[in-house]
Amino acid sequence: MSHSQVVRTDAAPAPAHTFSQGVVKGGFLQVSGQGPMDPATNAYIGEGDVRAQTRRTLENVKAILLAGGASVGDVLMFRVYLTKRDDFAAMNEVYGEFIAENVTSGALPCRTTVFVELPHEVMLVEIDALAVIGQ
Repeated sequence: MSHSQVVRTDAAPAPAHTFSQGVVKGGFLQVSGQGPMDPATNAYIGEGDVRAQTRRTLENVKAILLAGGASVGDVLMFRVYLTKRDDFAAMNEVYGEFIAENVTSGALPCRTTVFVELPHEVMLVEIDALAVIGQ
């Protein structure tokens, strides 16, 4: 039976008291859904700007991946949650740039995108990730 290790970093927004930023178990790292929050101020950024929000959100996910011993290239699956279908193209463009910068192997991570309501009105996007460690 493998134990769980909680991942915590100040380079990403502080987690709510009911969940961890990330958890490592059995060679996997699950990153909790991140939003467009500046970890230095714990304030949401880019109100109305899905491009800025997507970039900040992905940087927050990356910080937790790194703190847990993984990289963006170790991600098996990203799940993207958007509040508006009209924001898909802009999110996808920023996501593509981020992946091109961070995944040099050419083995692109899987991704699912869904349209939802999110916990905070200012949030246009939330992203989580599942990565393999040490492969």
